[in-house]
Amino acid sequence: MPKKILIVDDELDIRNYLETLFKNEGYVTATATDGVEGLKALESEAPDLITLDLQMPNNTGTDFYRKMHRNEKFGNIPVIVISGVPGRHLAVKKPAAVFDKPIDRDKLMAAVKEAIG
Repeated sequence: MPKKILIVDDELDIRNYLETLFKNEGYVTATATDGVEGLKALESEAPDLITLDLQMPNNTGTDFYRKMHRNEKFGNIPVIVISGVPGRHLAVKKPAAVFDKPIDRDKLMAAVKEAIG
């Protein structure tokens, strides 16, 4: 069964890019436009990995991450931070990887494969 990646990002272009990239590599994807949608998607989608933007309306990526980790069901899901926010490496405790926008496709796919195969 293919692994599932939840893409949490408010930018449509980024969501579409990541969705296409991951699907072309054989992964199943789900998307959310902010942290509120992302938390709902955690329950319904049961992802193996999350890509997370930090600066979003309604609920920041940092808020999403904190709430996600309060639930032990989701605490072990690897998170890859994809953001242009300064200090992004500090926003998530032990991220699987951290990437700037624009994203280096090859390095991102290497990080995904390392995190979930």
